[in-house]
Amino acid sequence: MSNEANGPGDEPGSVDPAPSSVAASLTASVLEEEARRQEEQAALVADVILPNDLLPGVGDDPMSLKEAIRVGGAKMVLFMFLLNLIDDIPRATRVVAPDIQNTFGISDTALTGVLSFGGVALVLGAVPMAAIADRIKRVAIIPIASLFWAVAMFLSGMVANPFQLFITNAFTGAGQAYRIPVSNSLLTDAYPVQARSQIFALEGVGRPLGQLLGPLIVGGTAAAVGGTEGWRWAFFILAIPPVLVGLASITLKEPKRGQFDQQAIFGDGDIDSMTAVEQDEVAVEDRELPINISQAFARLTQVRAFYFLAVGVGVLGFALIAVPLQFNLLMESRYAFGPLKRGVVESLIWVVSIPILPVVGKLFDRKFREDPPAMMRLAGYFVIFAGVIYAIALPIKNIGTLVVMIAIAQAAISAAFVAAAPIIAAVSPFRIRALAFAFLPVFIFLMGGFFGGLLVGSLSDSYGNRTAMWVVAPPAAVIGGLLIVYGSRFIRRDISLAVEEMIEDRDEIERMAEMDPDDVPVIQVRNLDFAYGPVQVLFDVEFEVMKGEVVALLGTNGAGKSTILNVVAGLGTPSRGVVRLNGRAFTYTSAEQRNGLGIHMLAGGKGVFLPMSIDDNLEMAAFPYRNDEGEAERRIARVLELFPELADRGDDIAGSLSGGQQQILALAMTLLHDPEILIIDELSLGLAPVIVERLLAVIEQLKAEGMTMIIVEQSLNVALAIADRAIFLEKGRVRFTGPAAELAERDDLARAVFLGDEGG
Repeated sequence: MSNEANGPGDEPGSVDPAPSSVAASLTASVLEEEARRQEEQAALVADVILPNDLLPGVGDDPMSLKEAIRVGGAKMVLFMFLLNLIDDIPRATRVVAPDIQNTFGISDTALTGVLSFGGVALVLGAVPMAAIADRIKRVAIIPIASLFWAVAMFLSGMVANPFQLFITNAFTGAGQAYRIPVSNSLLTDAYPVQARSQIFALEGVGRPLGQLLGPLIVGGTAAAVGGTEGWRWAFFILAIPPVLVGLASITLKEPKRGQFDQQAIFGDGDIDSMTAVEQDEVAVEDRELPINISQAFARLTQVRAFYFLAVGVGVLGFALIAVPLQFNLLMESRYAFGPLKRGVVESLIWVVSIPILPVVGKLFDRKFREDPPAMMRLAGYFVIFAGVIYAIALPIKNIGTLVVMIAIAQAAISAAFVAAAPIIAAVSPFRIRALAFAFLPVFIFLMGGFFGGLLVGSLSDSYGNRTAMWVVAPPAAVIGGLLIVYGSRFIRRDISLAVEEMIEDRDEIERMAEMDPDDVPVIQVRNLDFAYGPVQVLFDVEFEVMKGEVVALLGTNGAGKSTILNVVAGLGTPSRGVVRLNGRAFTYTSAEQRNGLGIHMLAGGKGVFLPMSIDDNLEMAAFPYRNDEGEAERRIARVLELFPELADRGDDIAGSLSGGQQQILALAMTLLHDPEILIIDELSLGLAPVIVERLLAVIEQLKAEGMTMIIVEQSLNVALAIADRAIFLEKGRVRFTGPAAELAERDDLARAVFLGDEGG
């Protein structure tokens, strides 16, 4: 038999391994490596789970509601109770939904869209309102927003068509947008952690009470006025409470932010005994740079307990909107109930919730003290229970039995929401806590409420109100509850991370208070973790860069060097840790804001507009200075002086330049902004030695002028030529930081770095 089939070096008669065995071996290797990676990450996760005595409220002595009110005062919680009450009364306008439908002659789908868009506006307004609340005194927002809300509500009674009602509902929602982030944030800061659920339960009673009184007010007003348009007077009446509450809010005092969390973490004594640094009332903006909403959202979605809670209530939102509105339409079409009867029935649905909330508030506080995951699981179980009740109740034809069952389901959902605010307060980073409160209604009203409302309205038009409720509400509640239960496994770690950040911030403020201002690092990275989806690529990265210093980031491919640069430049949001500029936190500041603060990055790869000329590229780089022609020209002249080779080729198309020349042009475009901190990714990669030498000369000139630089570099030779200090990374961890010359002496590390010509 011929051996021609054997490859070079094969012995005669040898047989290649079967493809299936090769695939099995490869699969086993991949699975083994993935298991090892997950074990390593699990070990790192365990390292950031703090003991109970460092977790606020966990393992503490119980505190009664009476004691909590004695400490924080009755005024704030009672006012927020009233605010919650009047905030929910307008939602009872669904009682007159059939009358509005008859006035304008619109379908169930159109009616649902018109009435639910106020919730969308509330969501869209809540997030920027929370960003404002994190910057100024929160109590100052209440009177202004409340008066806006009152005017919009009054105008709703004067509309002449569905589109106008759509607009006024949107304005009403925008006026109410402040309530959730502002009131939750104020209550969190005004009362001790040990009784937080009881405080939120007391405030939360305002919701079912508002839902109880609202239908009576709305339905009773419409019935008393009579006629087909009596519903308009309900809107006029509902415009009065926000005016009164807004005026009364002027007497509220702003509590210190995070005071009781700090007390729980840093000491059990009276809060007045804390250090001057901890009690410092310097405005937040003096210590922190502006928070970008998208950056904050990106960070919060990486807080796993928050993420699953938010998605869970978002799915639940399908039921929250579907049942009340469709139930009112059902009462009108199936049972021929007028507005007054619908109002009475709707009120009865909320009766069960009122006595339940104080009880579950105490229960949630106890569960949180004993085991935070158990507290979150219990909230999920309440939601699942509501879904089961919906599934049983909605097919029932007897109106009395149906109302009782829906009331039980609603009480279970209300009970679950008591836990939501304490969970968010516990797991969210303290810098973006108000935004965390604001993002929850985004999931409820936008994800579940608006789009869910349109879905249910469409089903209702096709199959009837009862079928639409039964198809959507039970599975929405069950799935939402299961998501919350699943998220409970992450809550202890998320609380630990929030506490760790607070401790680090306190320690750093104290350290900087004792430091000479000239010794404050220009860039400081602390406790930094970063992940792409489920894959973590940076682990507890820490380093500092001093003013005028050139730091080189070195390491093997995939070590995380470019990722660190992206985080500093604002192109990536870390899952843990903080980044500071001149001692001020800017972890949640956008890339555009960082550019304005003097941080500019030259990314690896193409950094120029290839179809445009060199001159046009420079003019585009100078676009931010377009309103000052002299300034733009000065900046362009400056970089052309630095790179005279570009001045002689201004009309050449950038795409005709070599890769090295394009890199020079890209660097010129970056330097045009006079950066305070210059970040360069892959300075010499793939460039000819003559180009590298040219770039190094420019870097040396900038260094002599005192520019601070962070440079990712593959070649240790290049790093030694330009850097004051080197940081070596391996598999996302800092293995070495110190003078670049010392790194060259570490054979175990230097061998991993590409050594320029010597490395081959």
